[in-house]
Amino acid sequence: MAKVELTVNGRSVSAEVEDRTLLVQFLREHLNLTGTHVGCDTSQCGACVVHVDGKAVKSCTMLAAQASGSEVTTIEGLSQGGELHPVQAAFREHHGLQCGFCTPGMIMAATDMINRHGGKLDEKTVRAELEGNICRCTGYHNIVKAILAAAEQMGGSAKVAAE
Repeated sequence: MAKVELTVNGRSVSAEVEDRTLLVQFLREHLNLTGTHVGCDTSQCGACVVHVDGKAVKSCTMLAAQASGSEVTTIEGLSQGGELHPVQAAFREHHGLQCGFCTPGMIMAATDMINRHGGKLDEKTVRAELEGNICRCTGYHNIVKAILAAAEQMGGSAKVAAE
């Protein structure tokens, strides 16, 4: 058993878990934060992306014990004070989802991408960086459009390639 102590969505949590407990399992099964999805269990789809110490991480690749001492943000903790985060709002406004299964991971990956690039993104960069996130419903057009809109709103200079 491993003692896990971390901050999740601004709240301190601690628990004893089996050594092999993945971060995604800890979030879903111990904290009931089911917005983080399990899609493939092999780090291929990106449905489980959360932020660990401000960086996007596929939570199916990290043990809960490895996250101990860290600050974790899930899709549930991204919005503040009842207001959608700009990336969440952009996904809604630009129809960047269909079934919604991949959406939490896409939003968390996109938020990290925007933060790392200071909001200065172009379509080519967004498409390249989304390669680790799979959506089986869309052609990514509206997802990319939503990310570029959010980047622009968050102070960047996002550019869409000529169509």
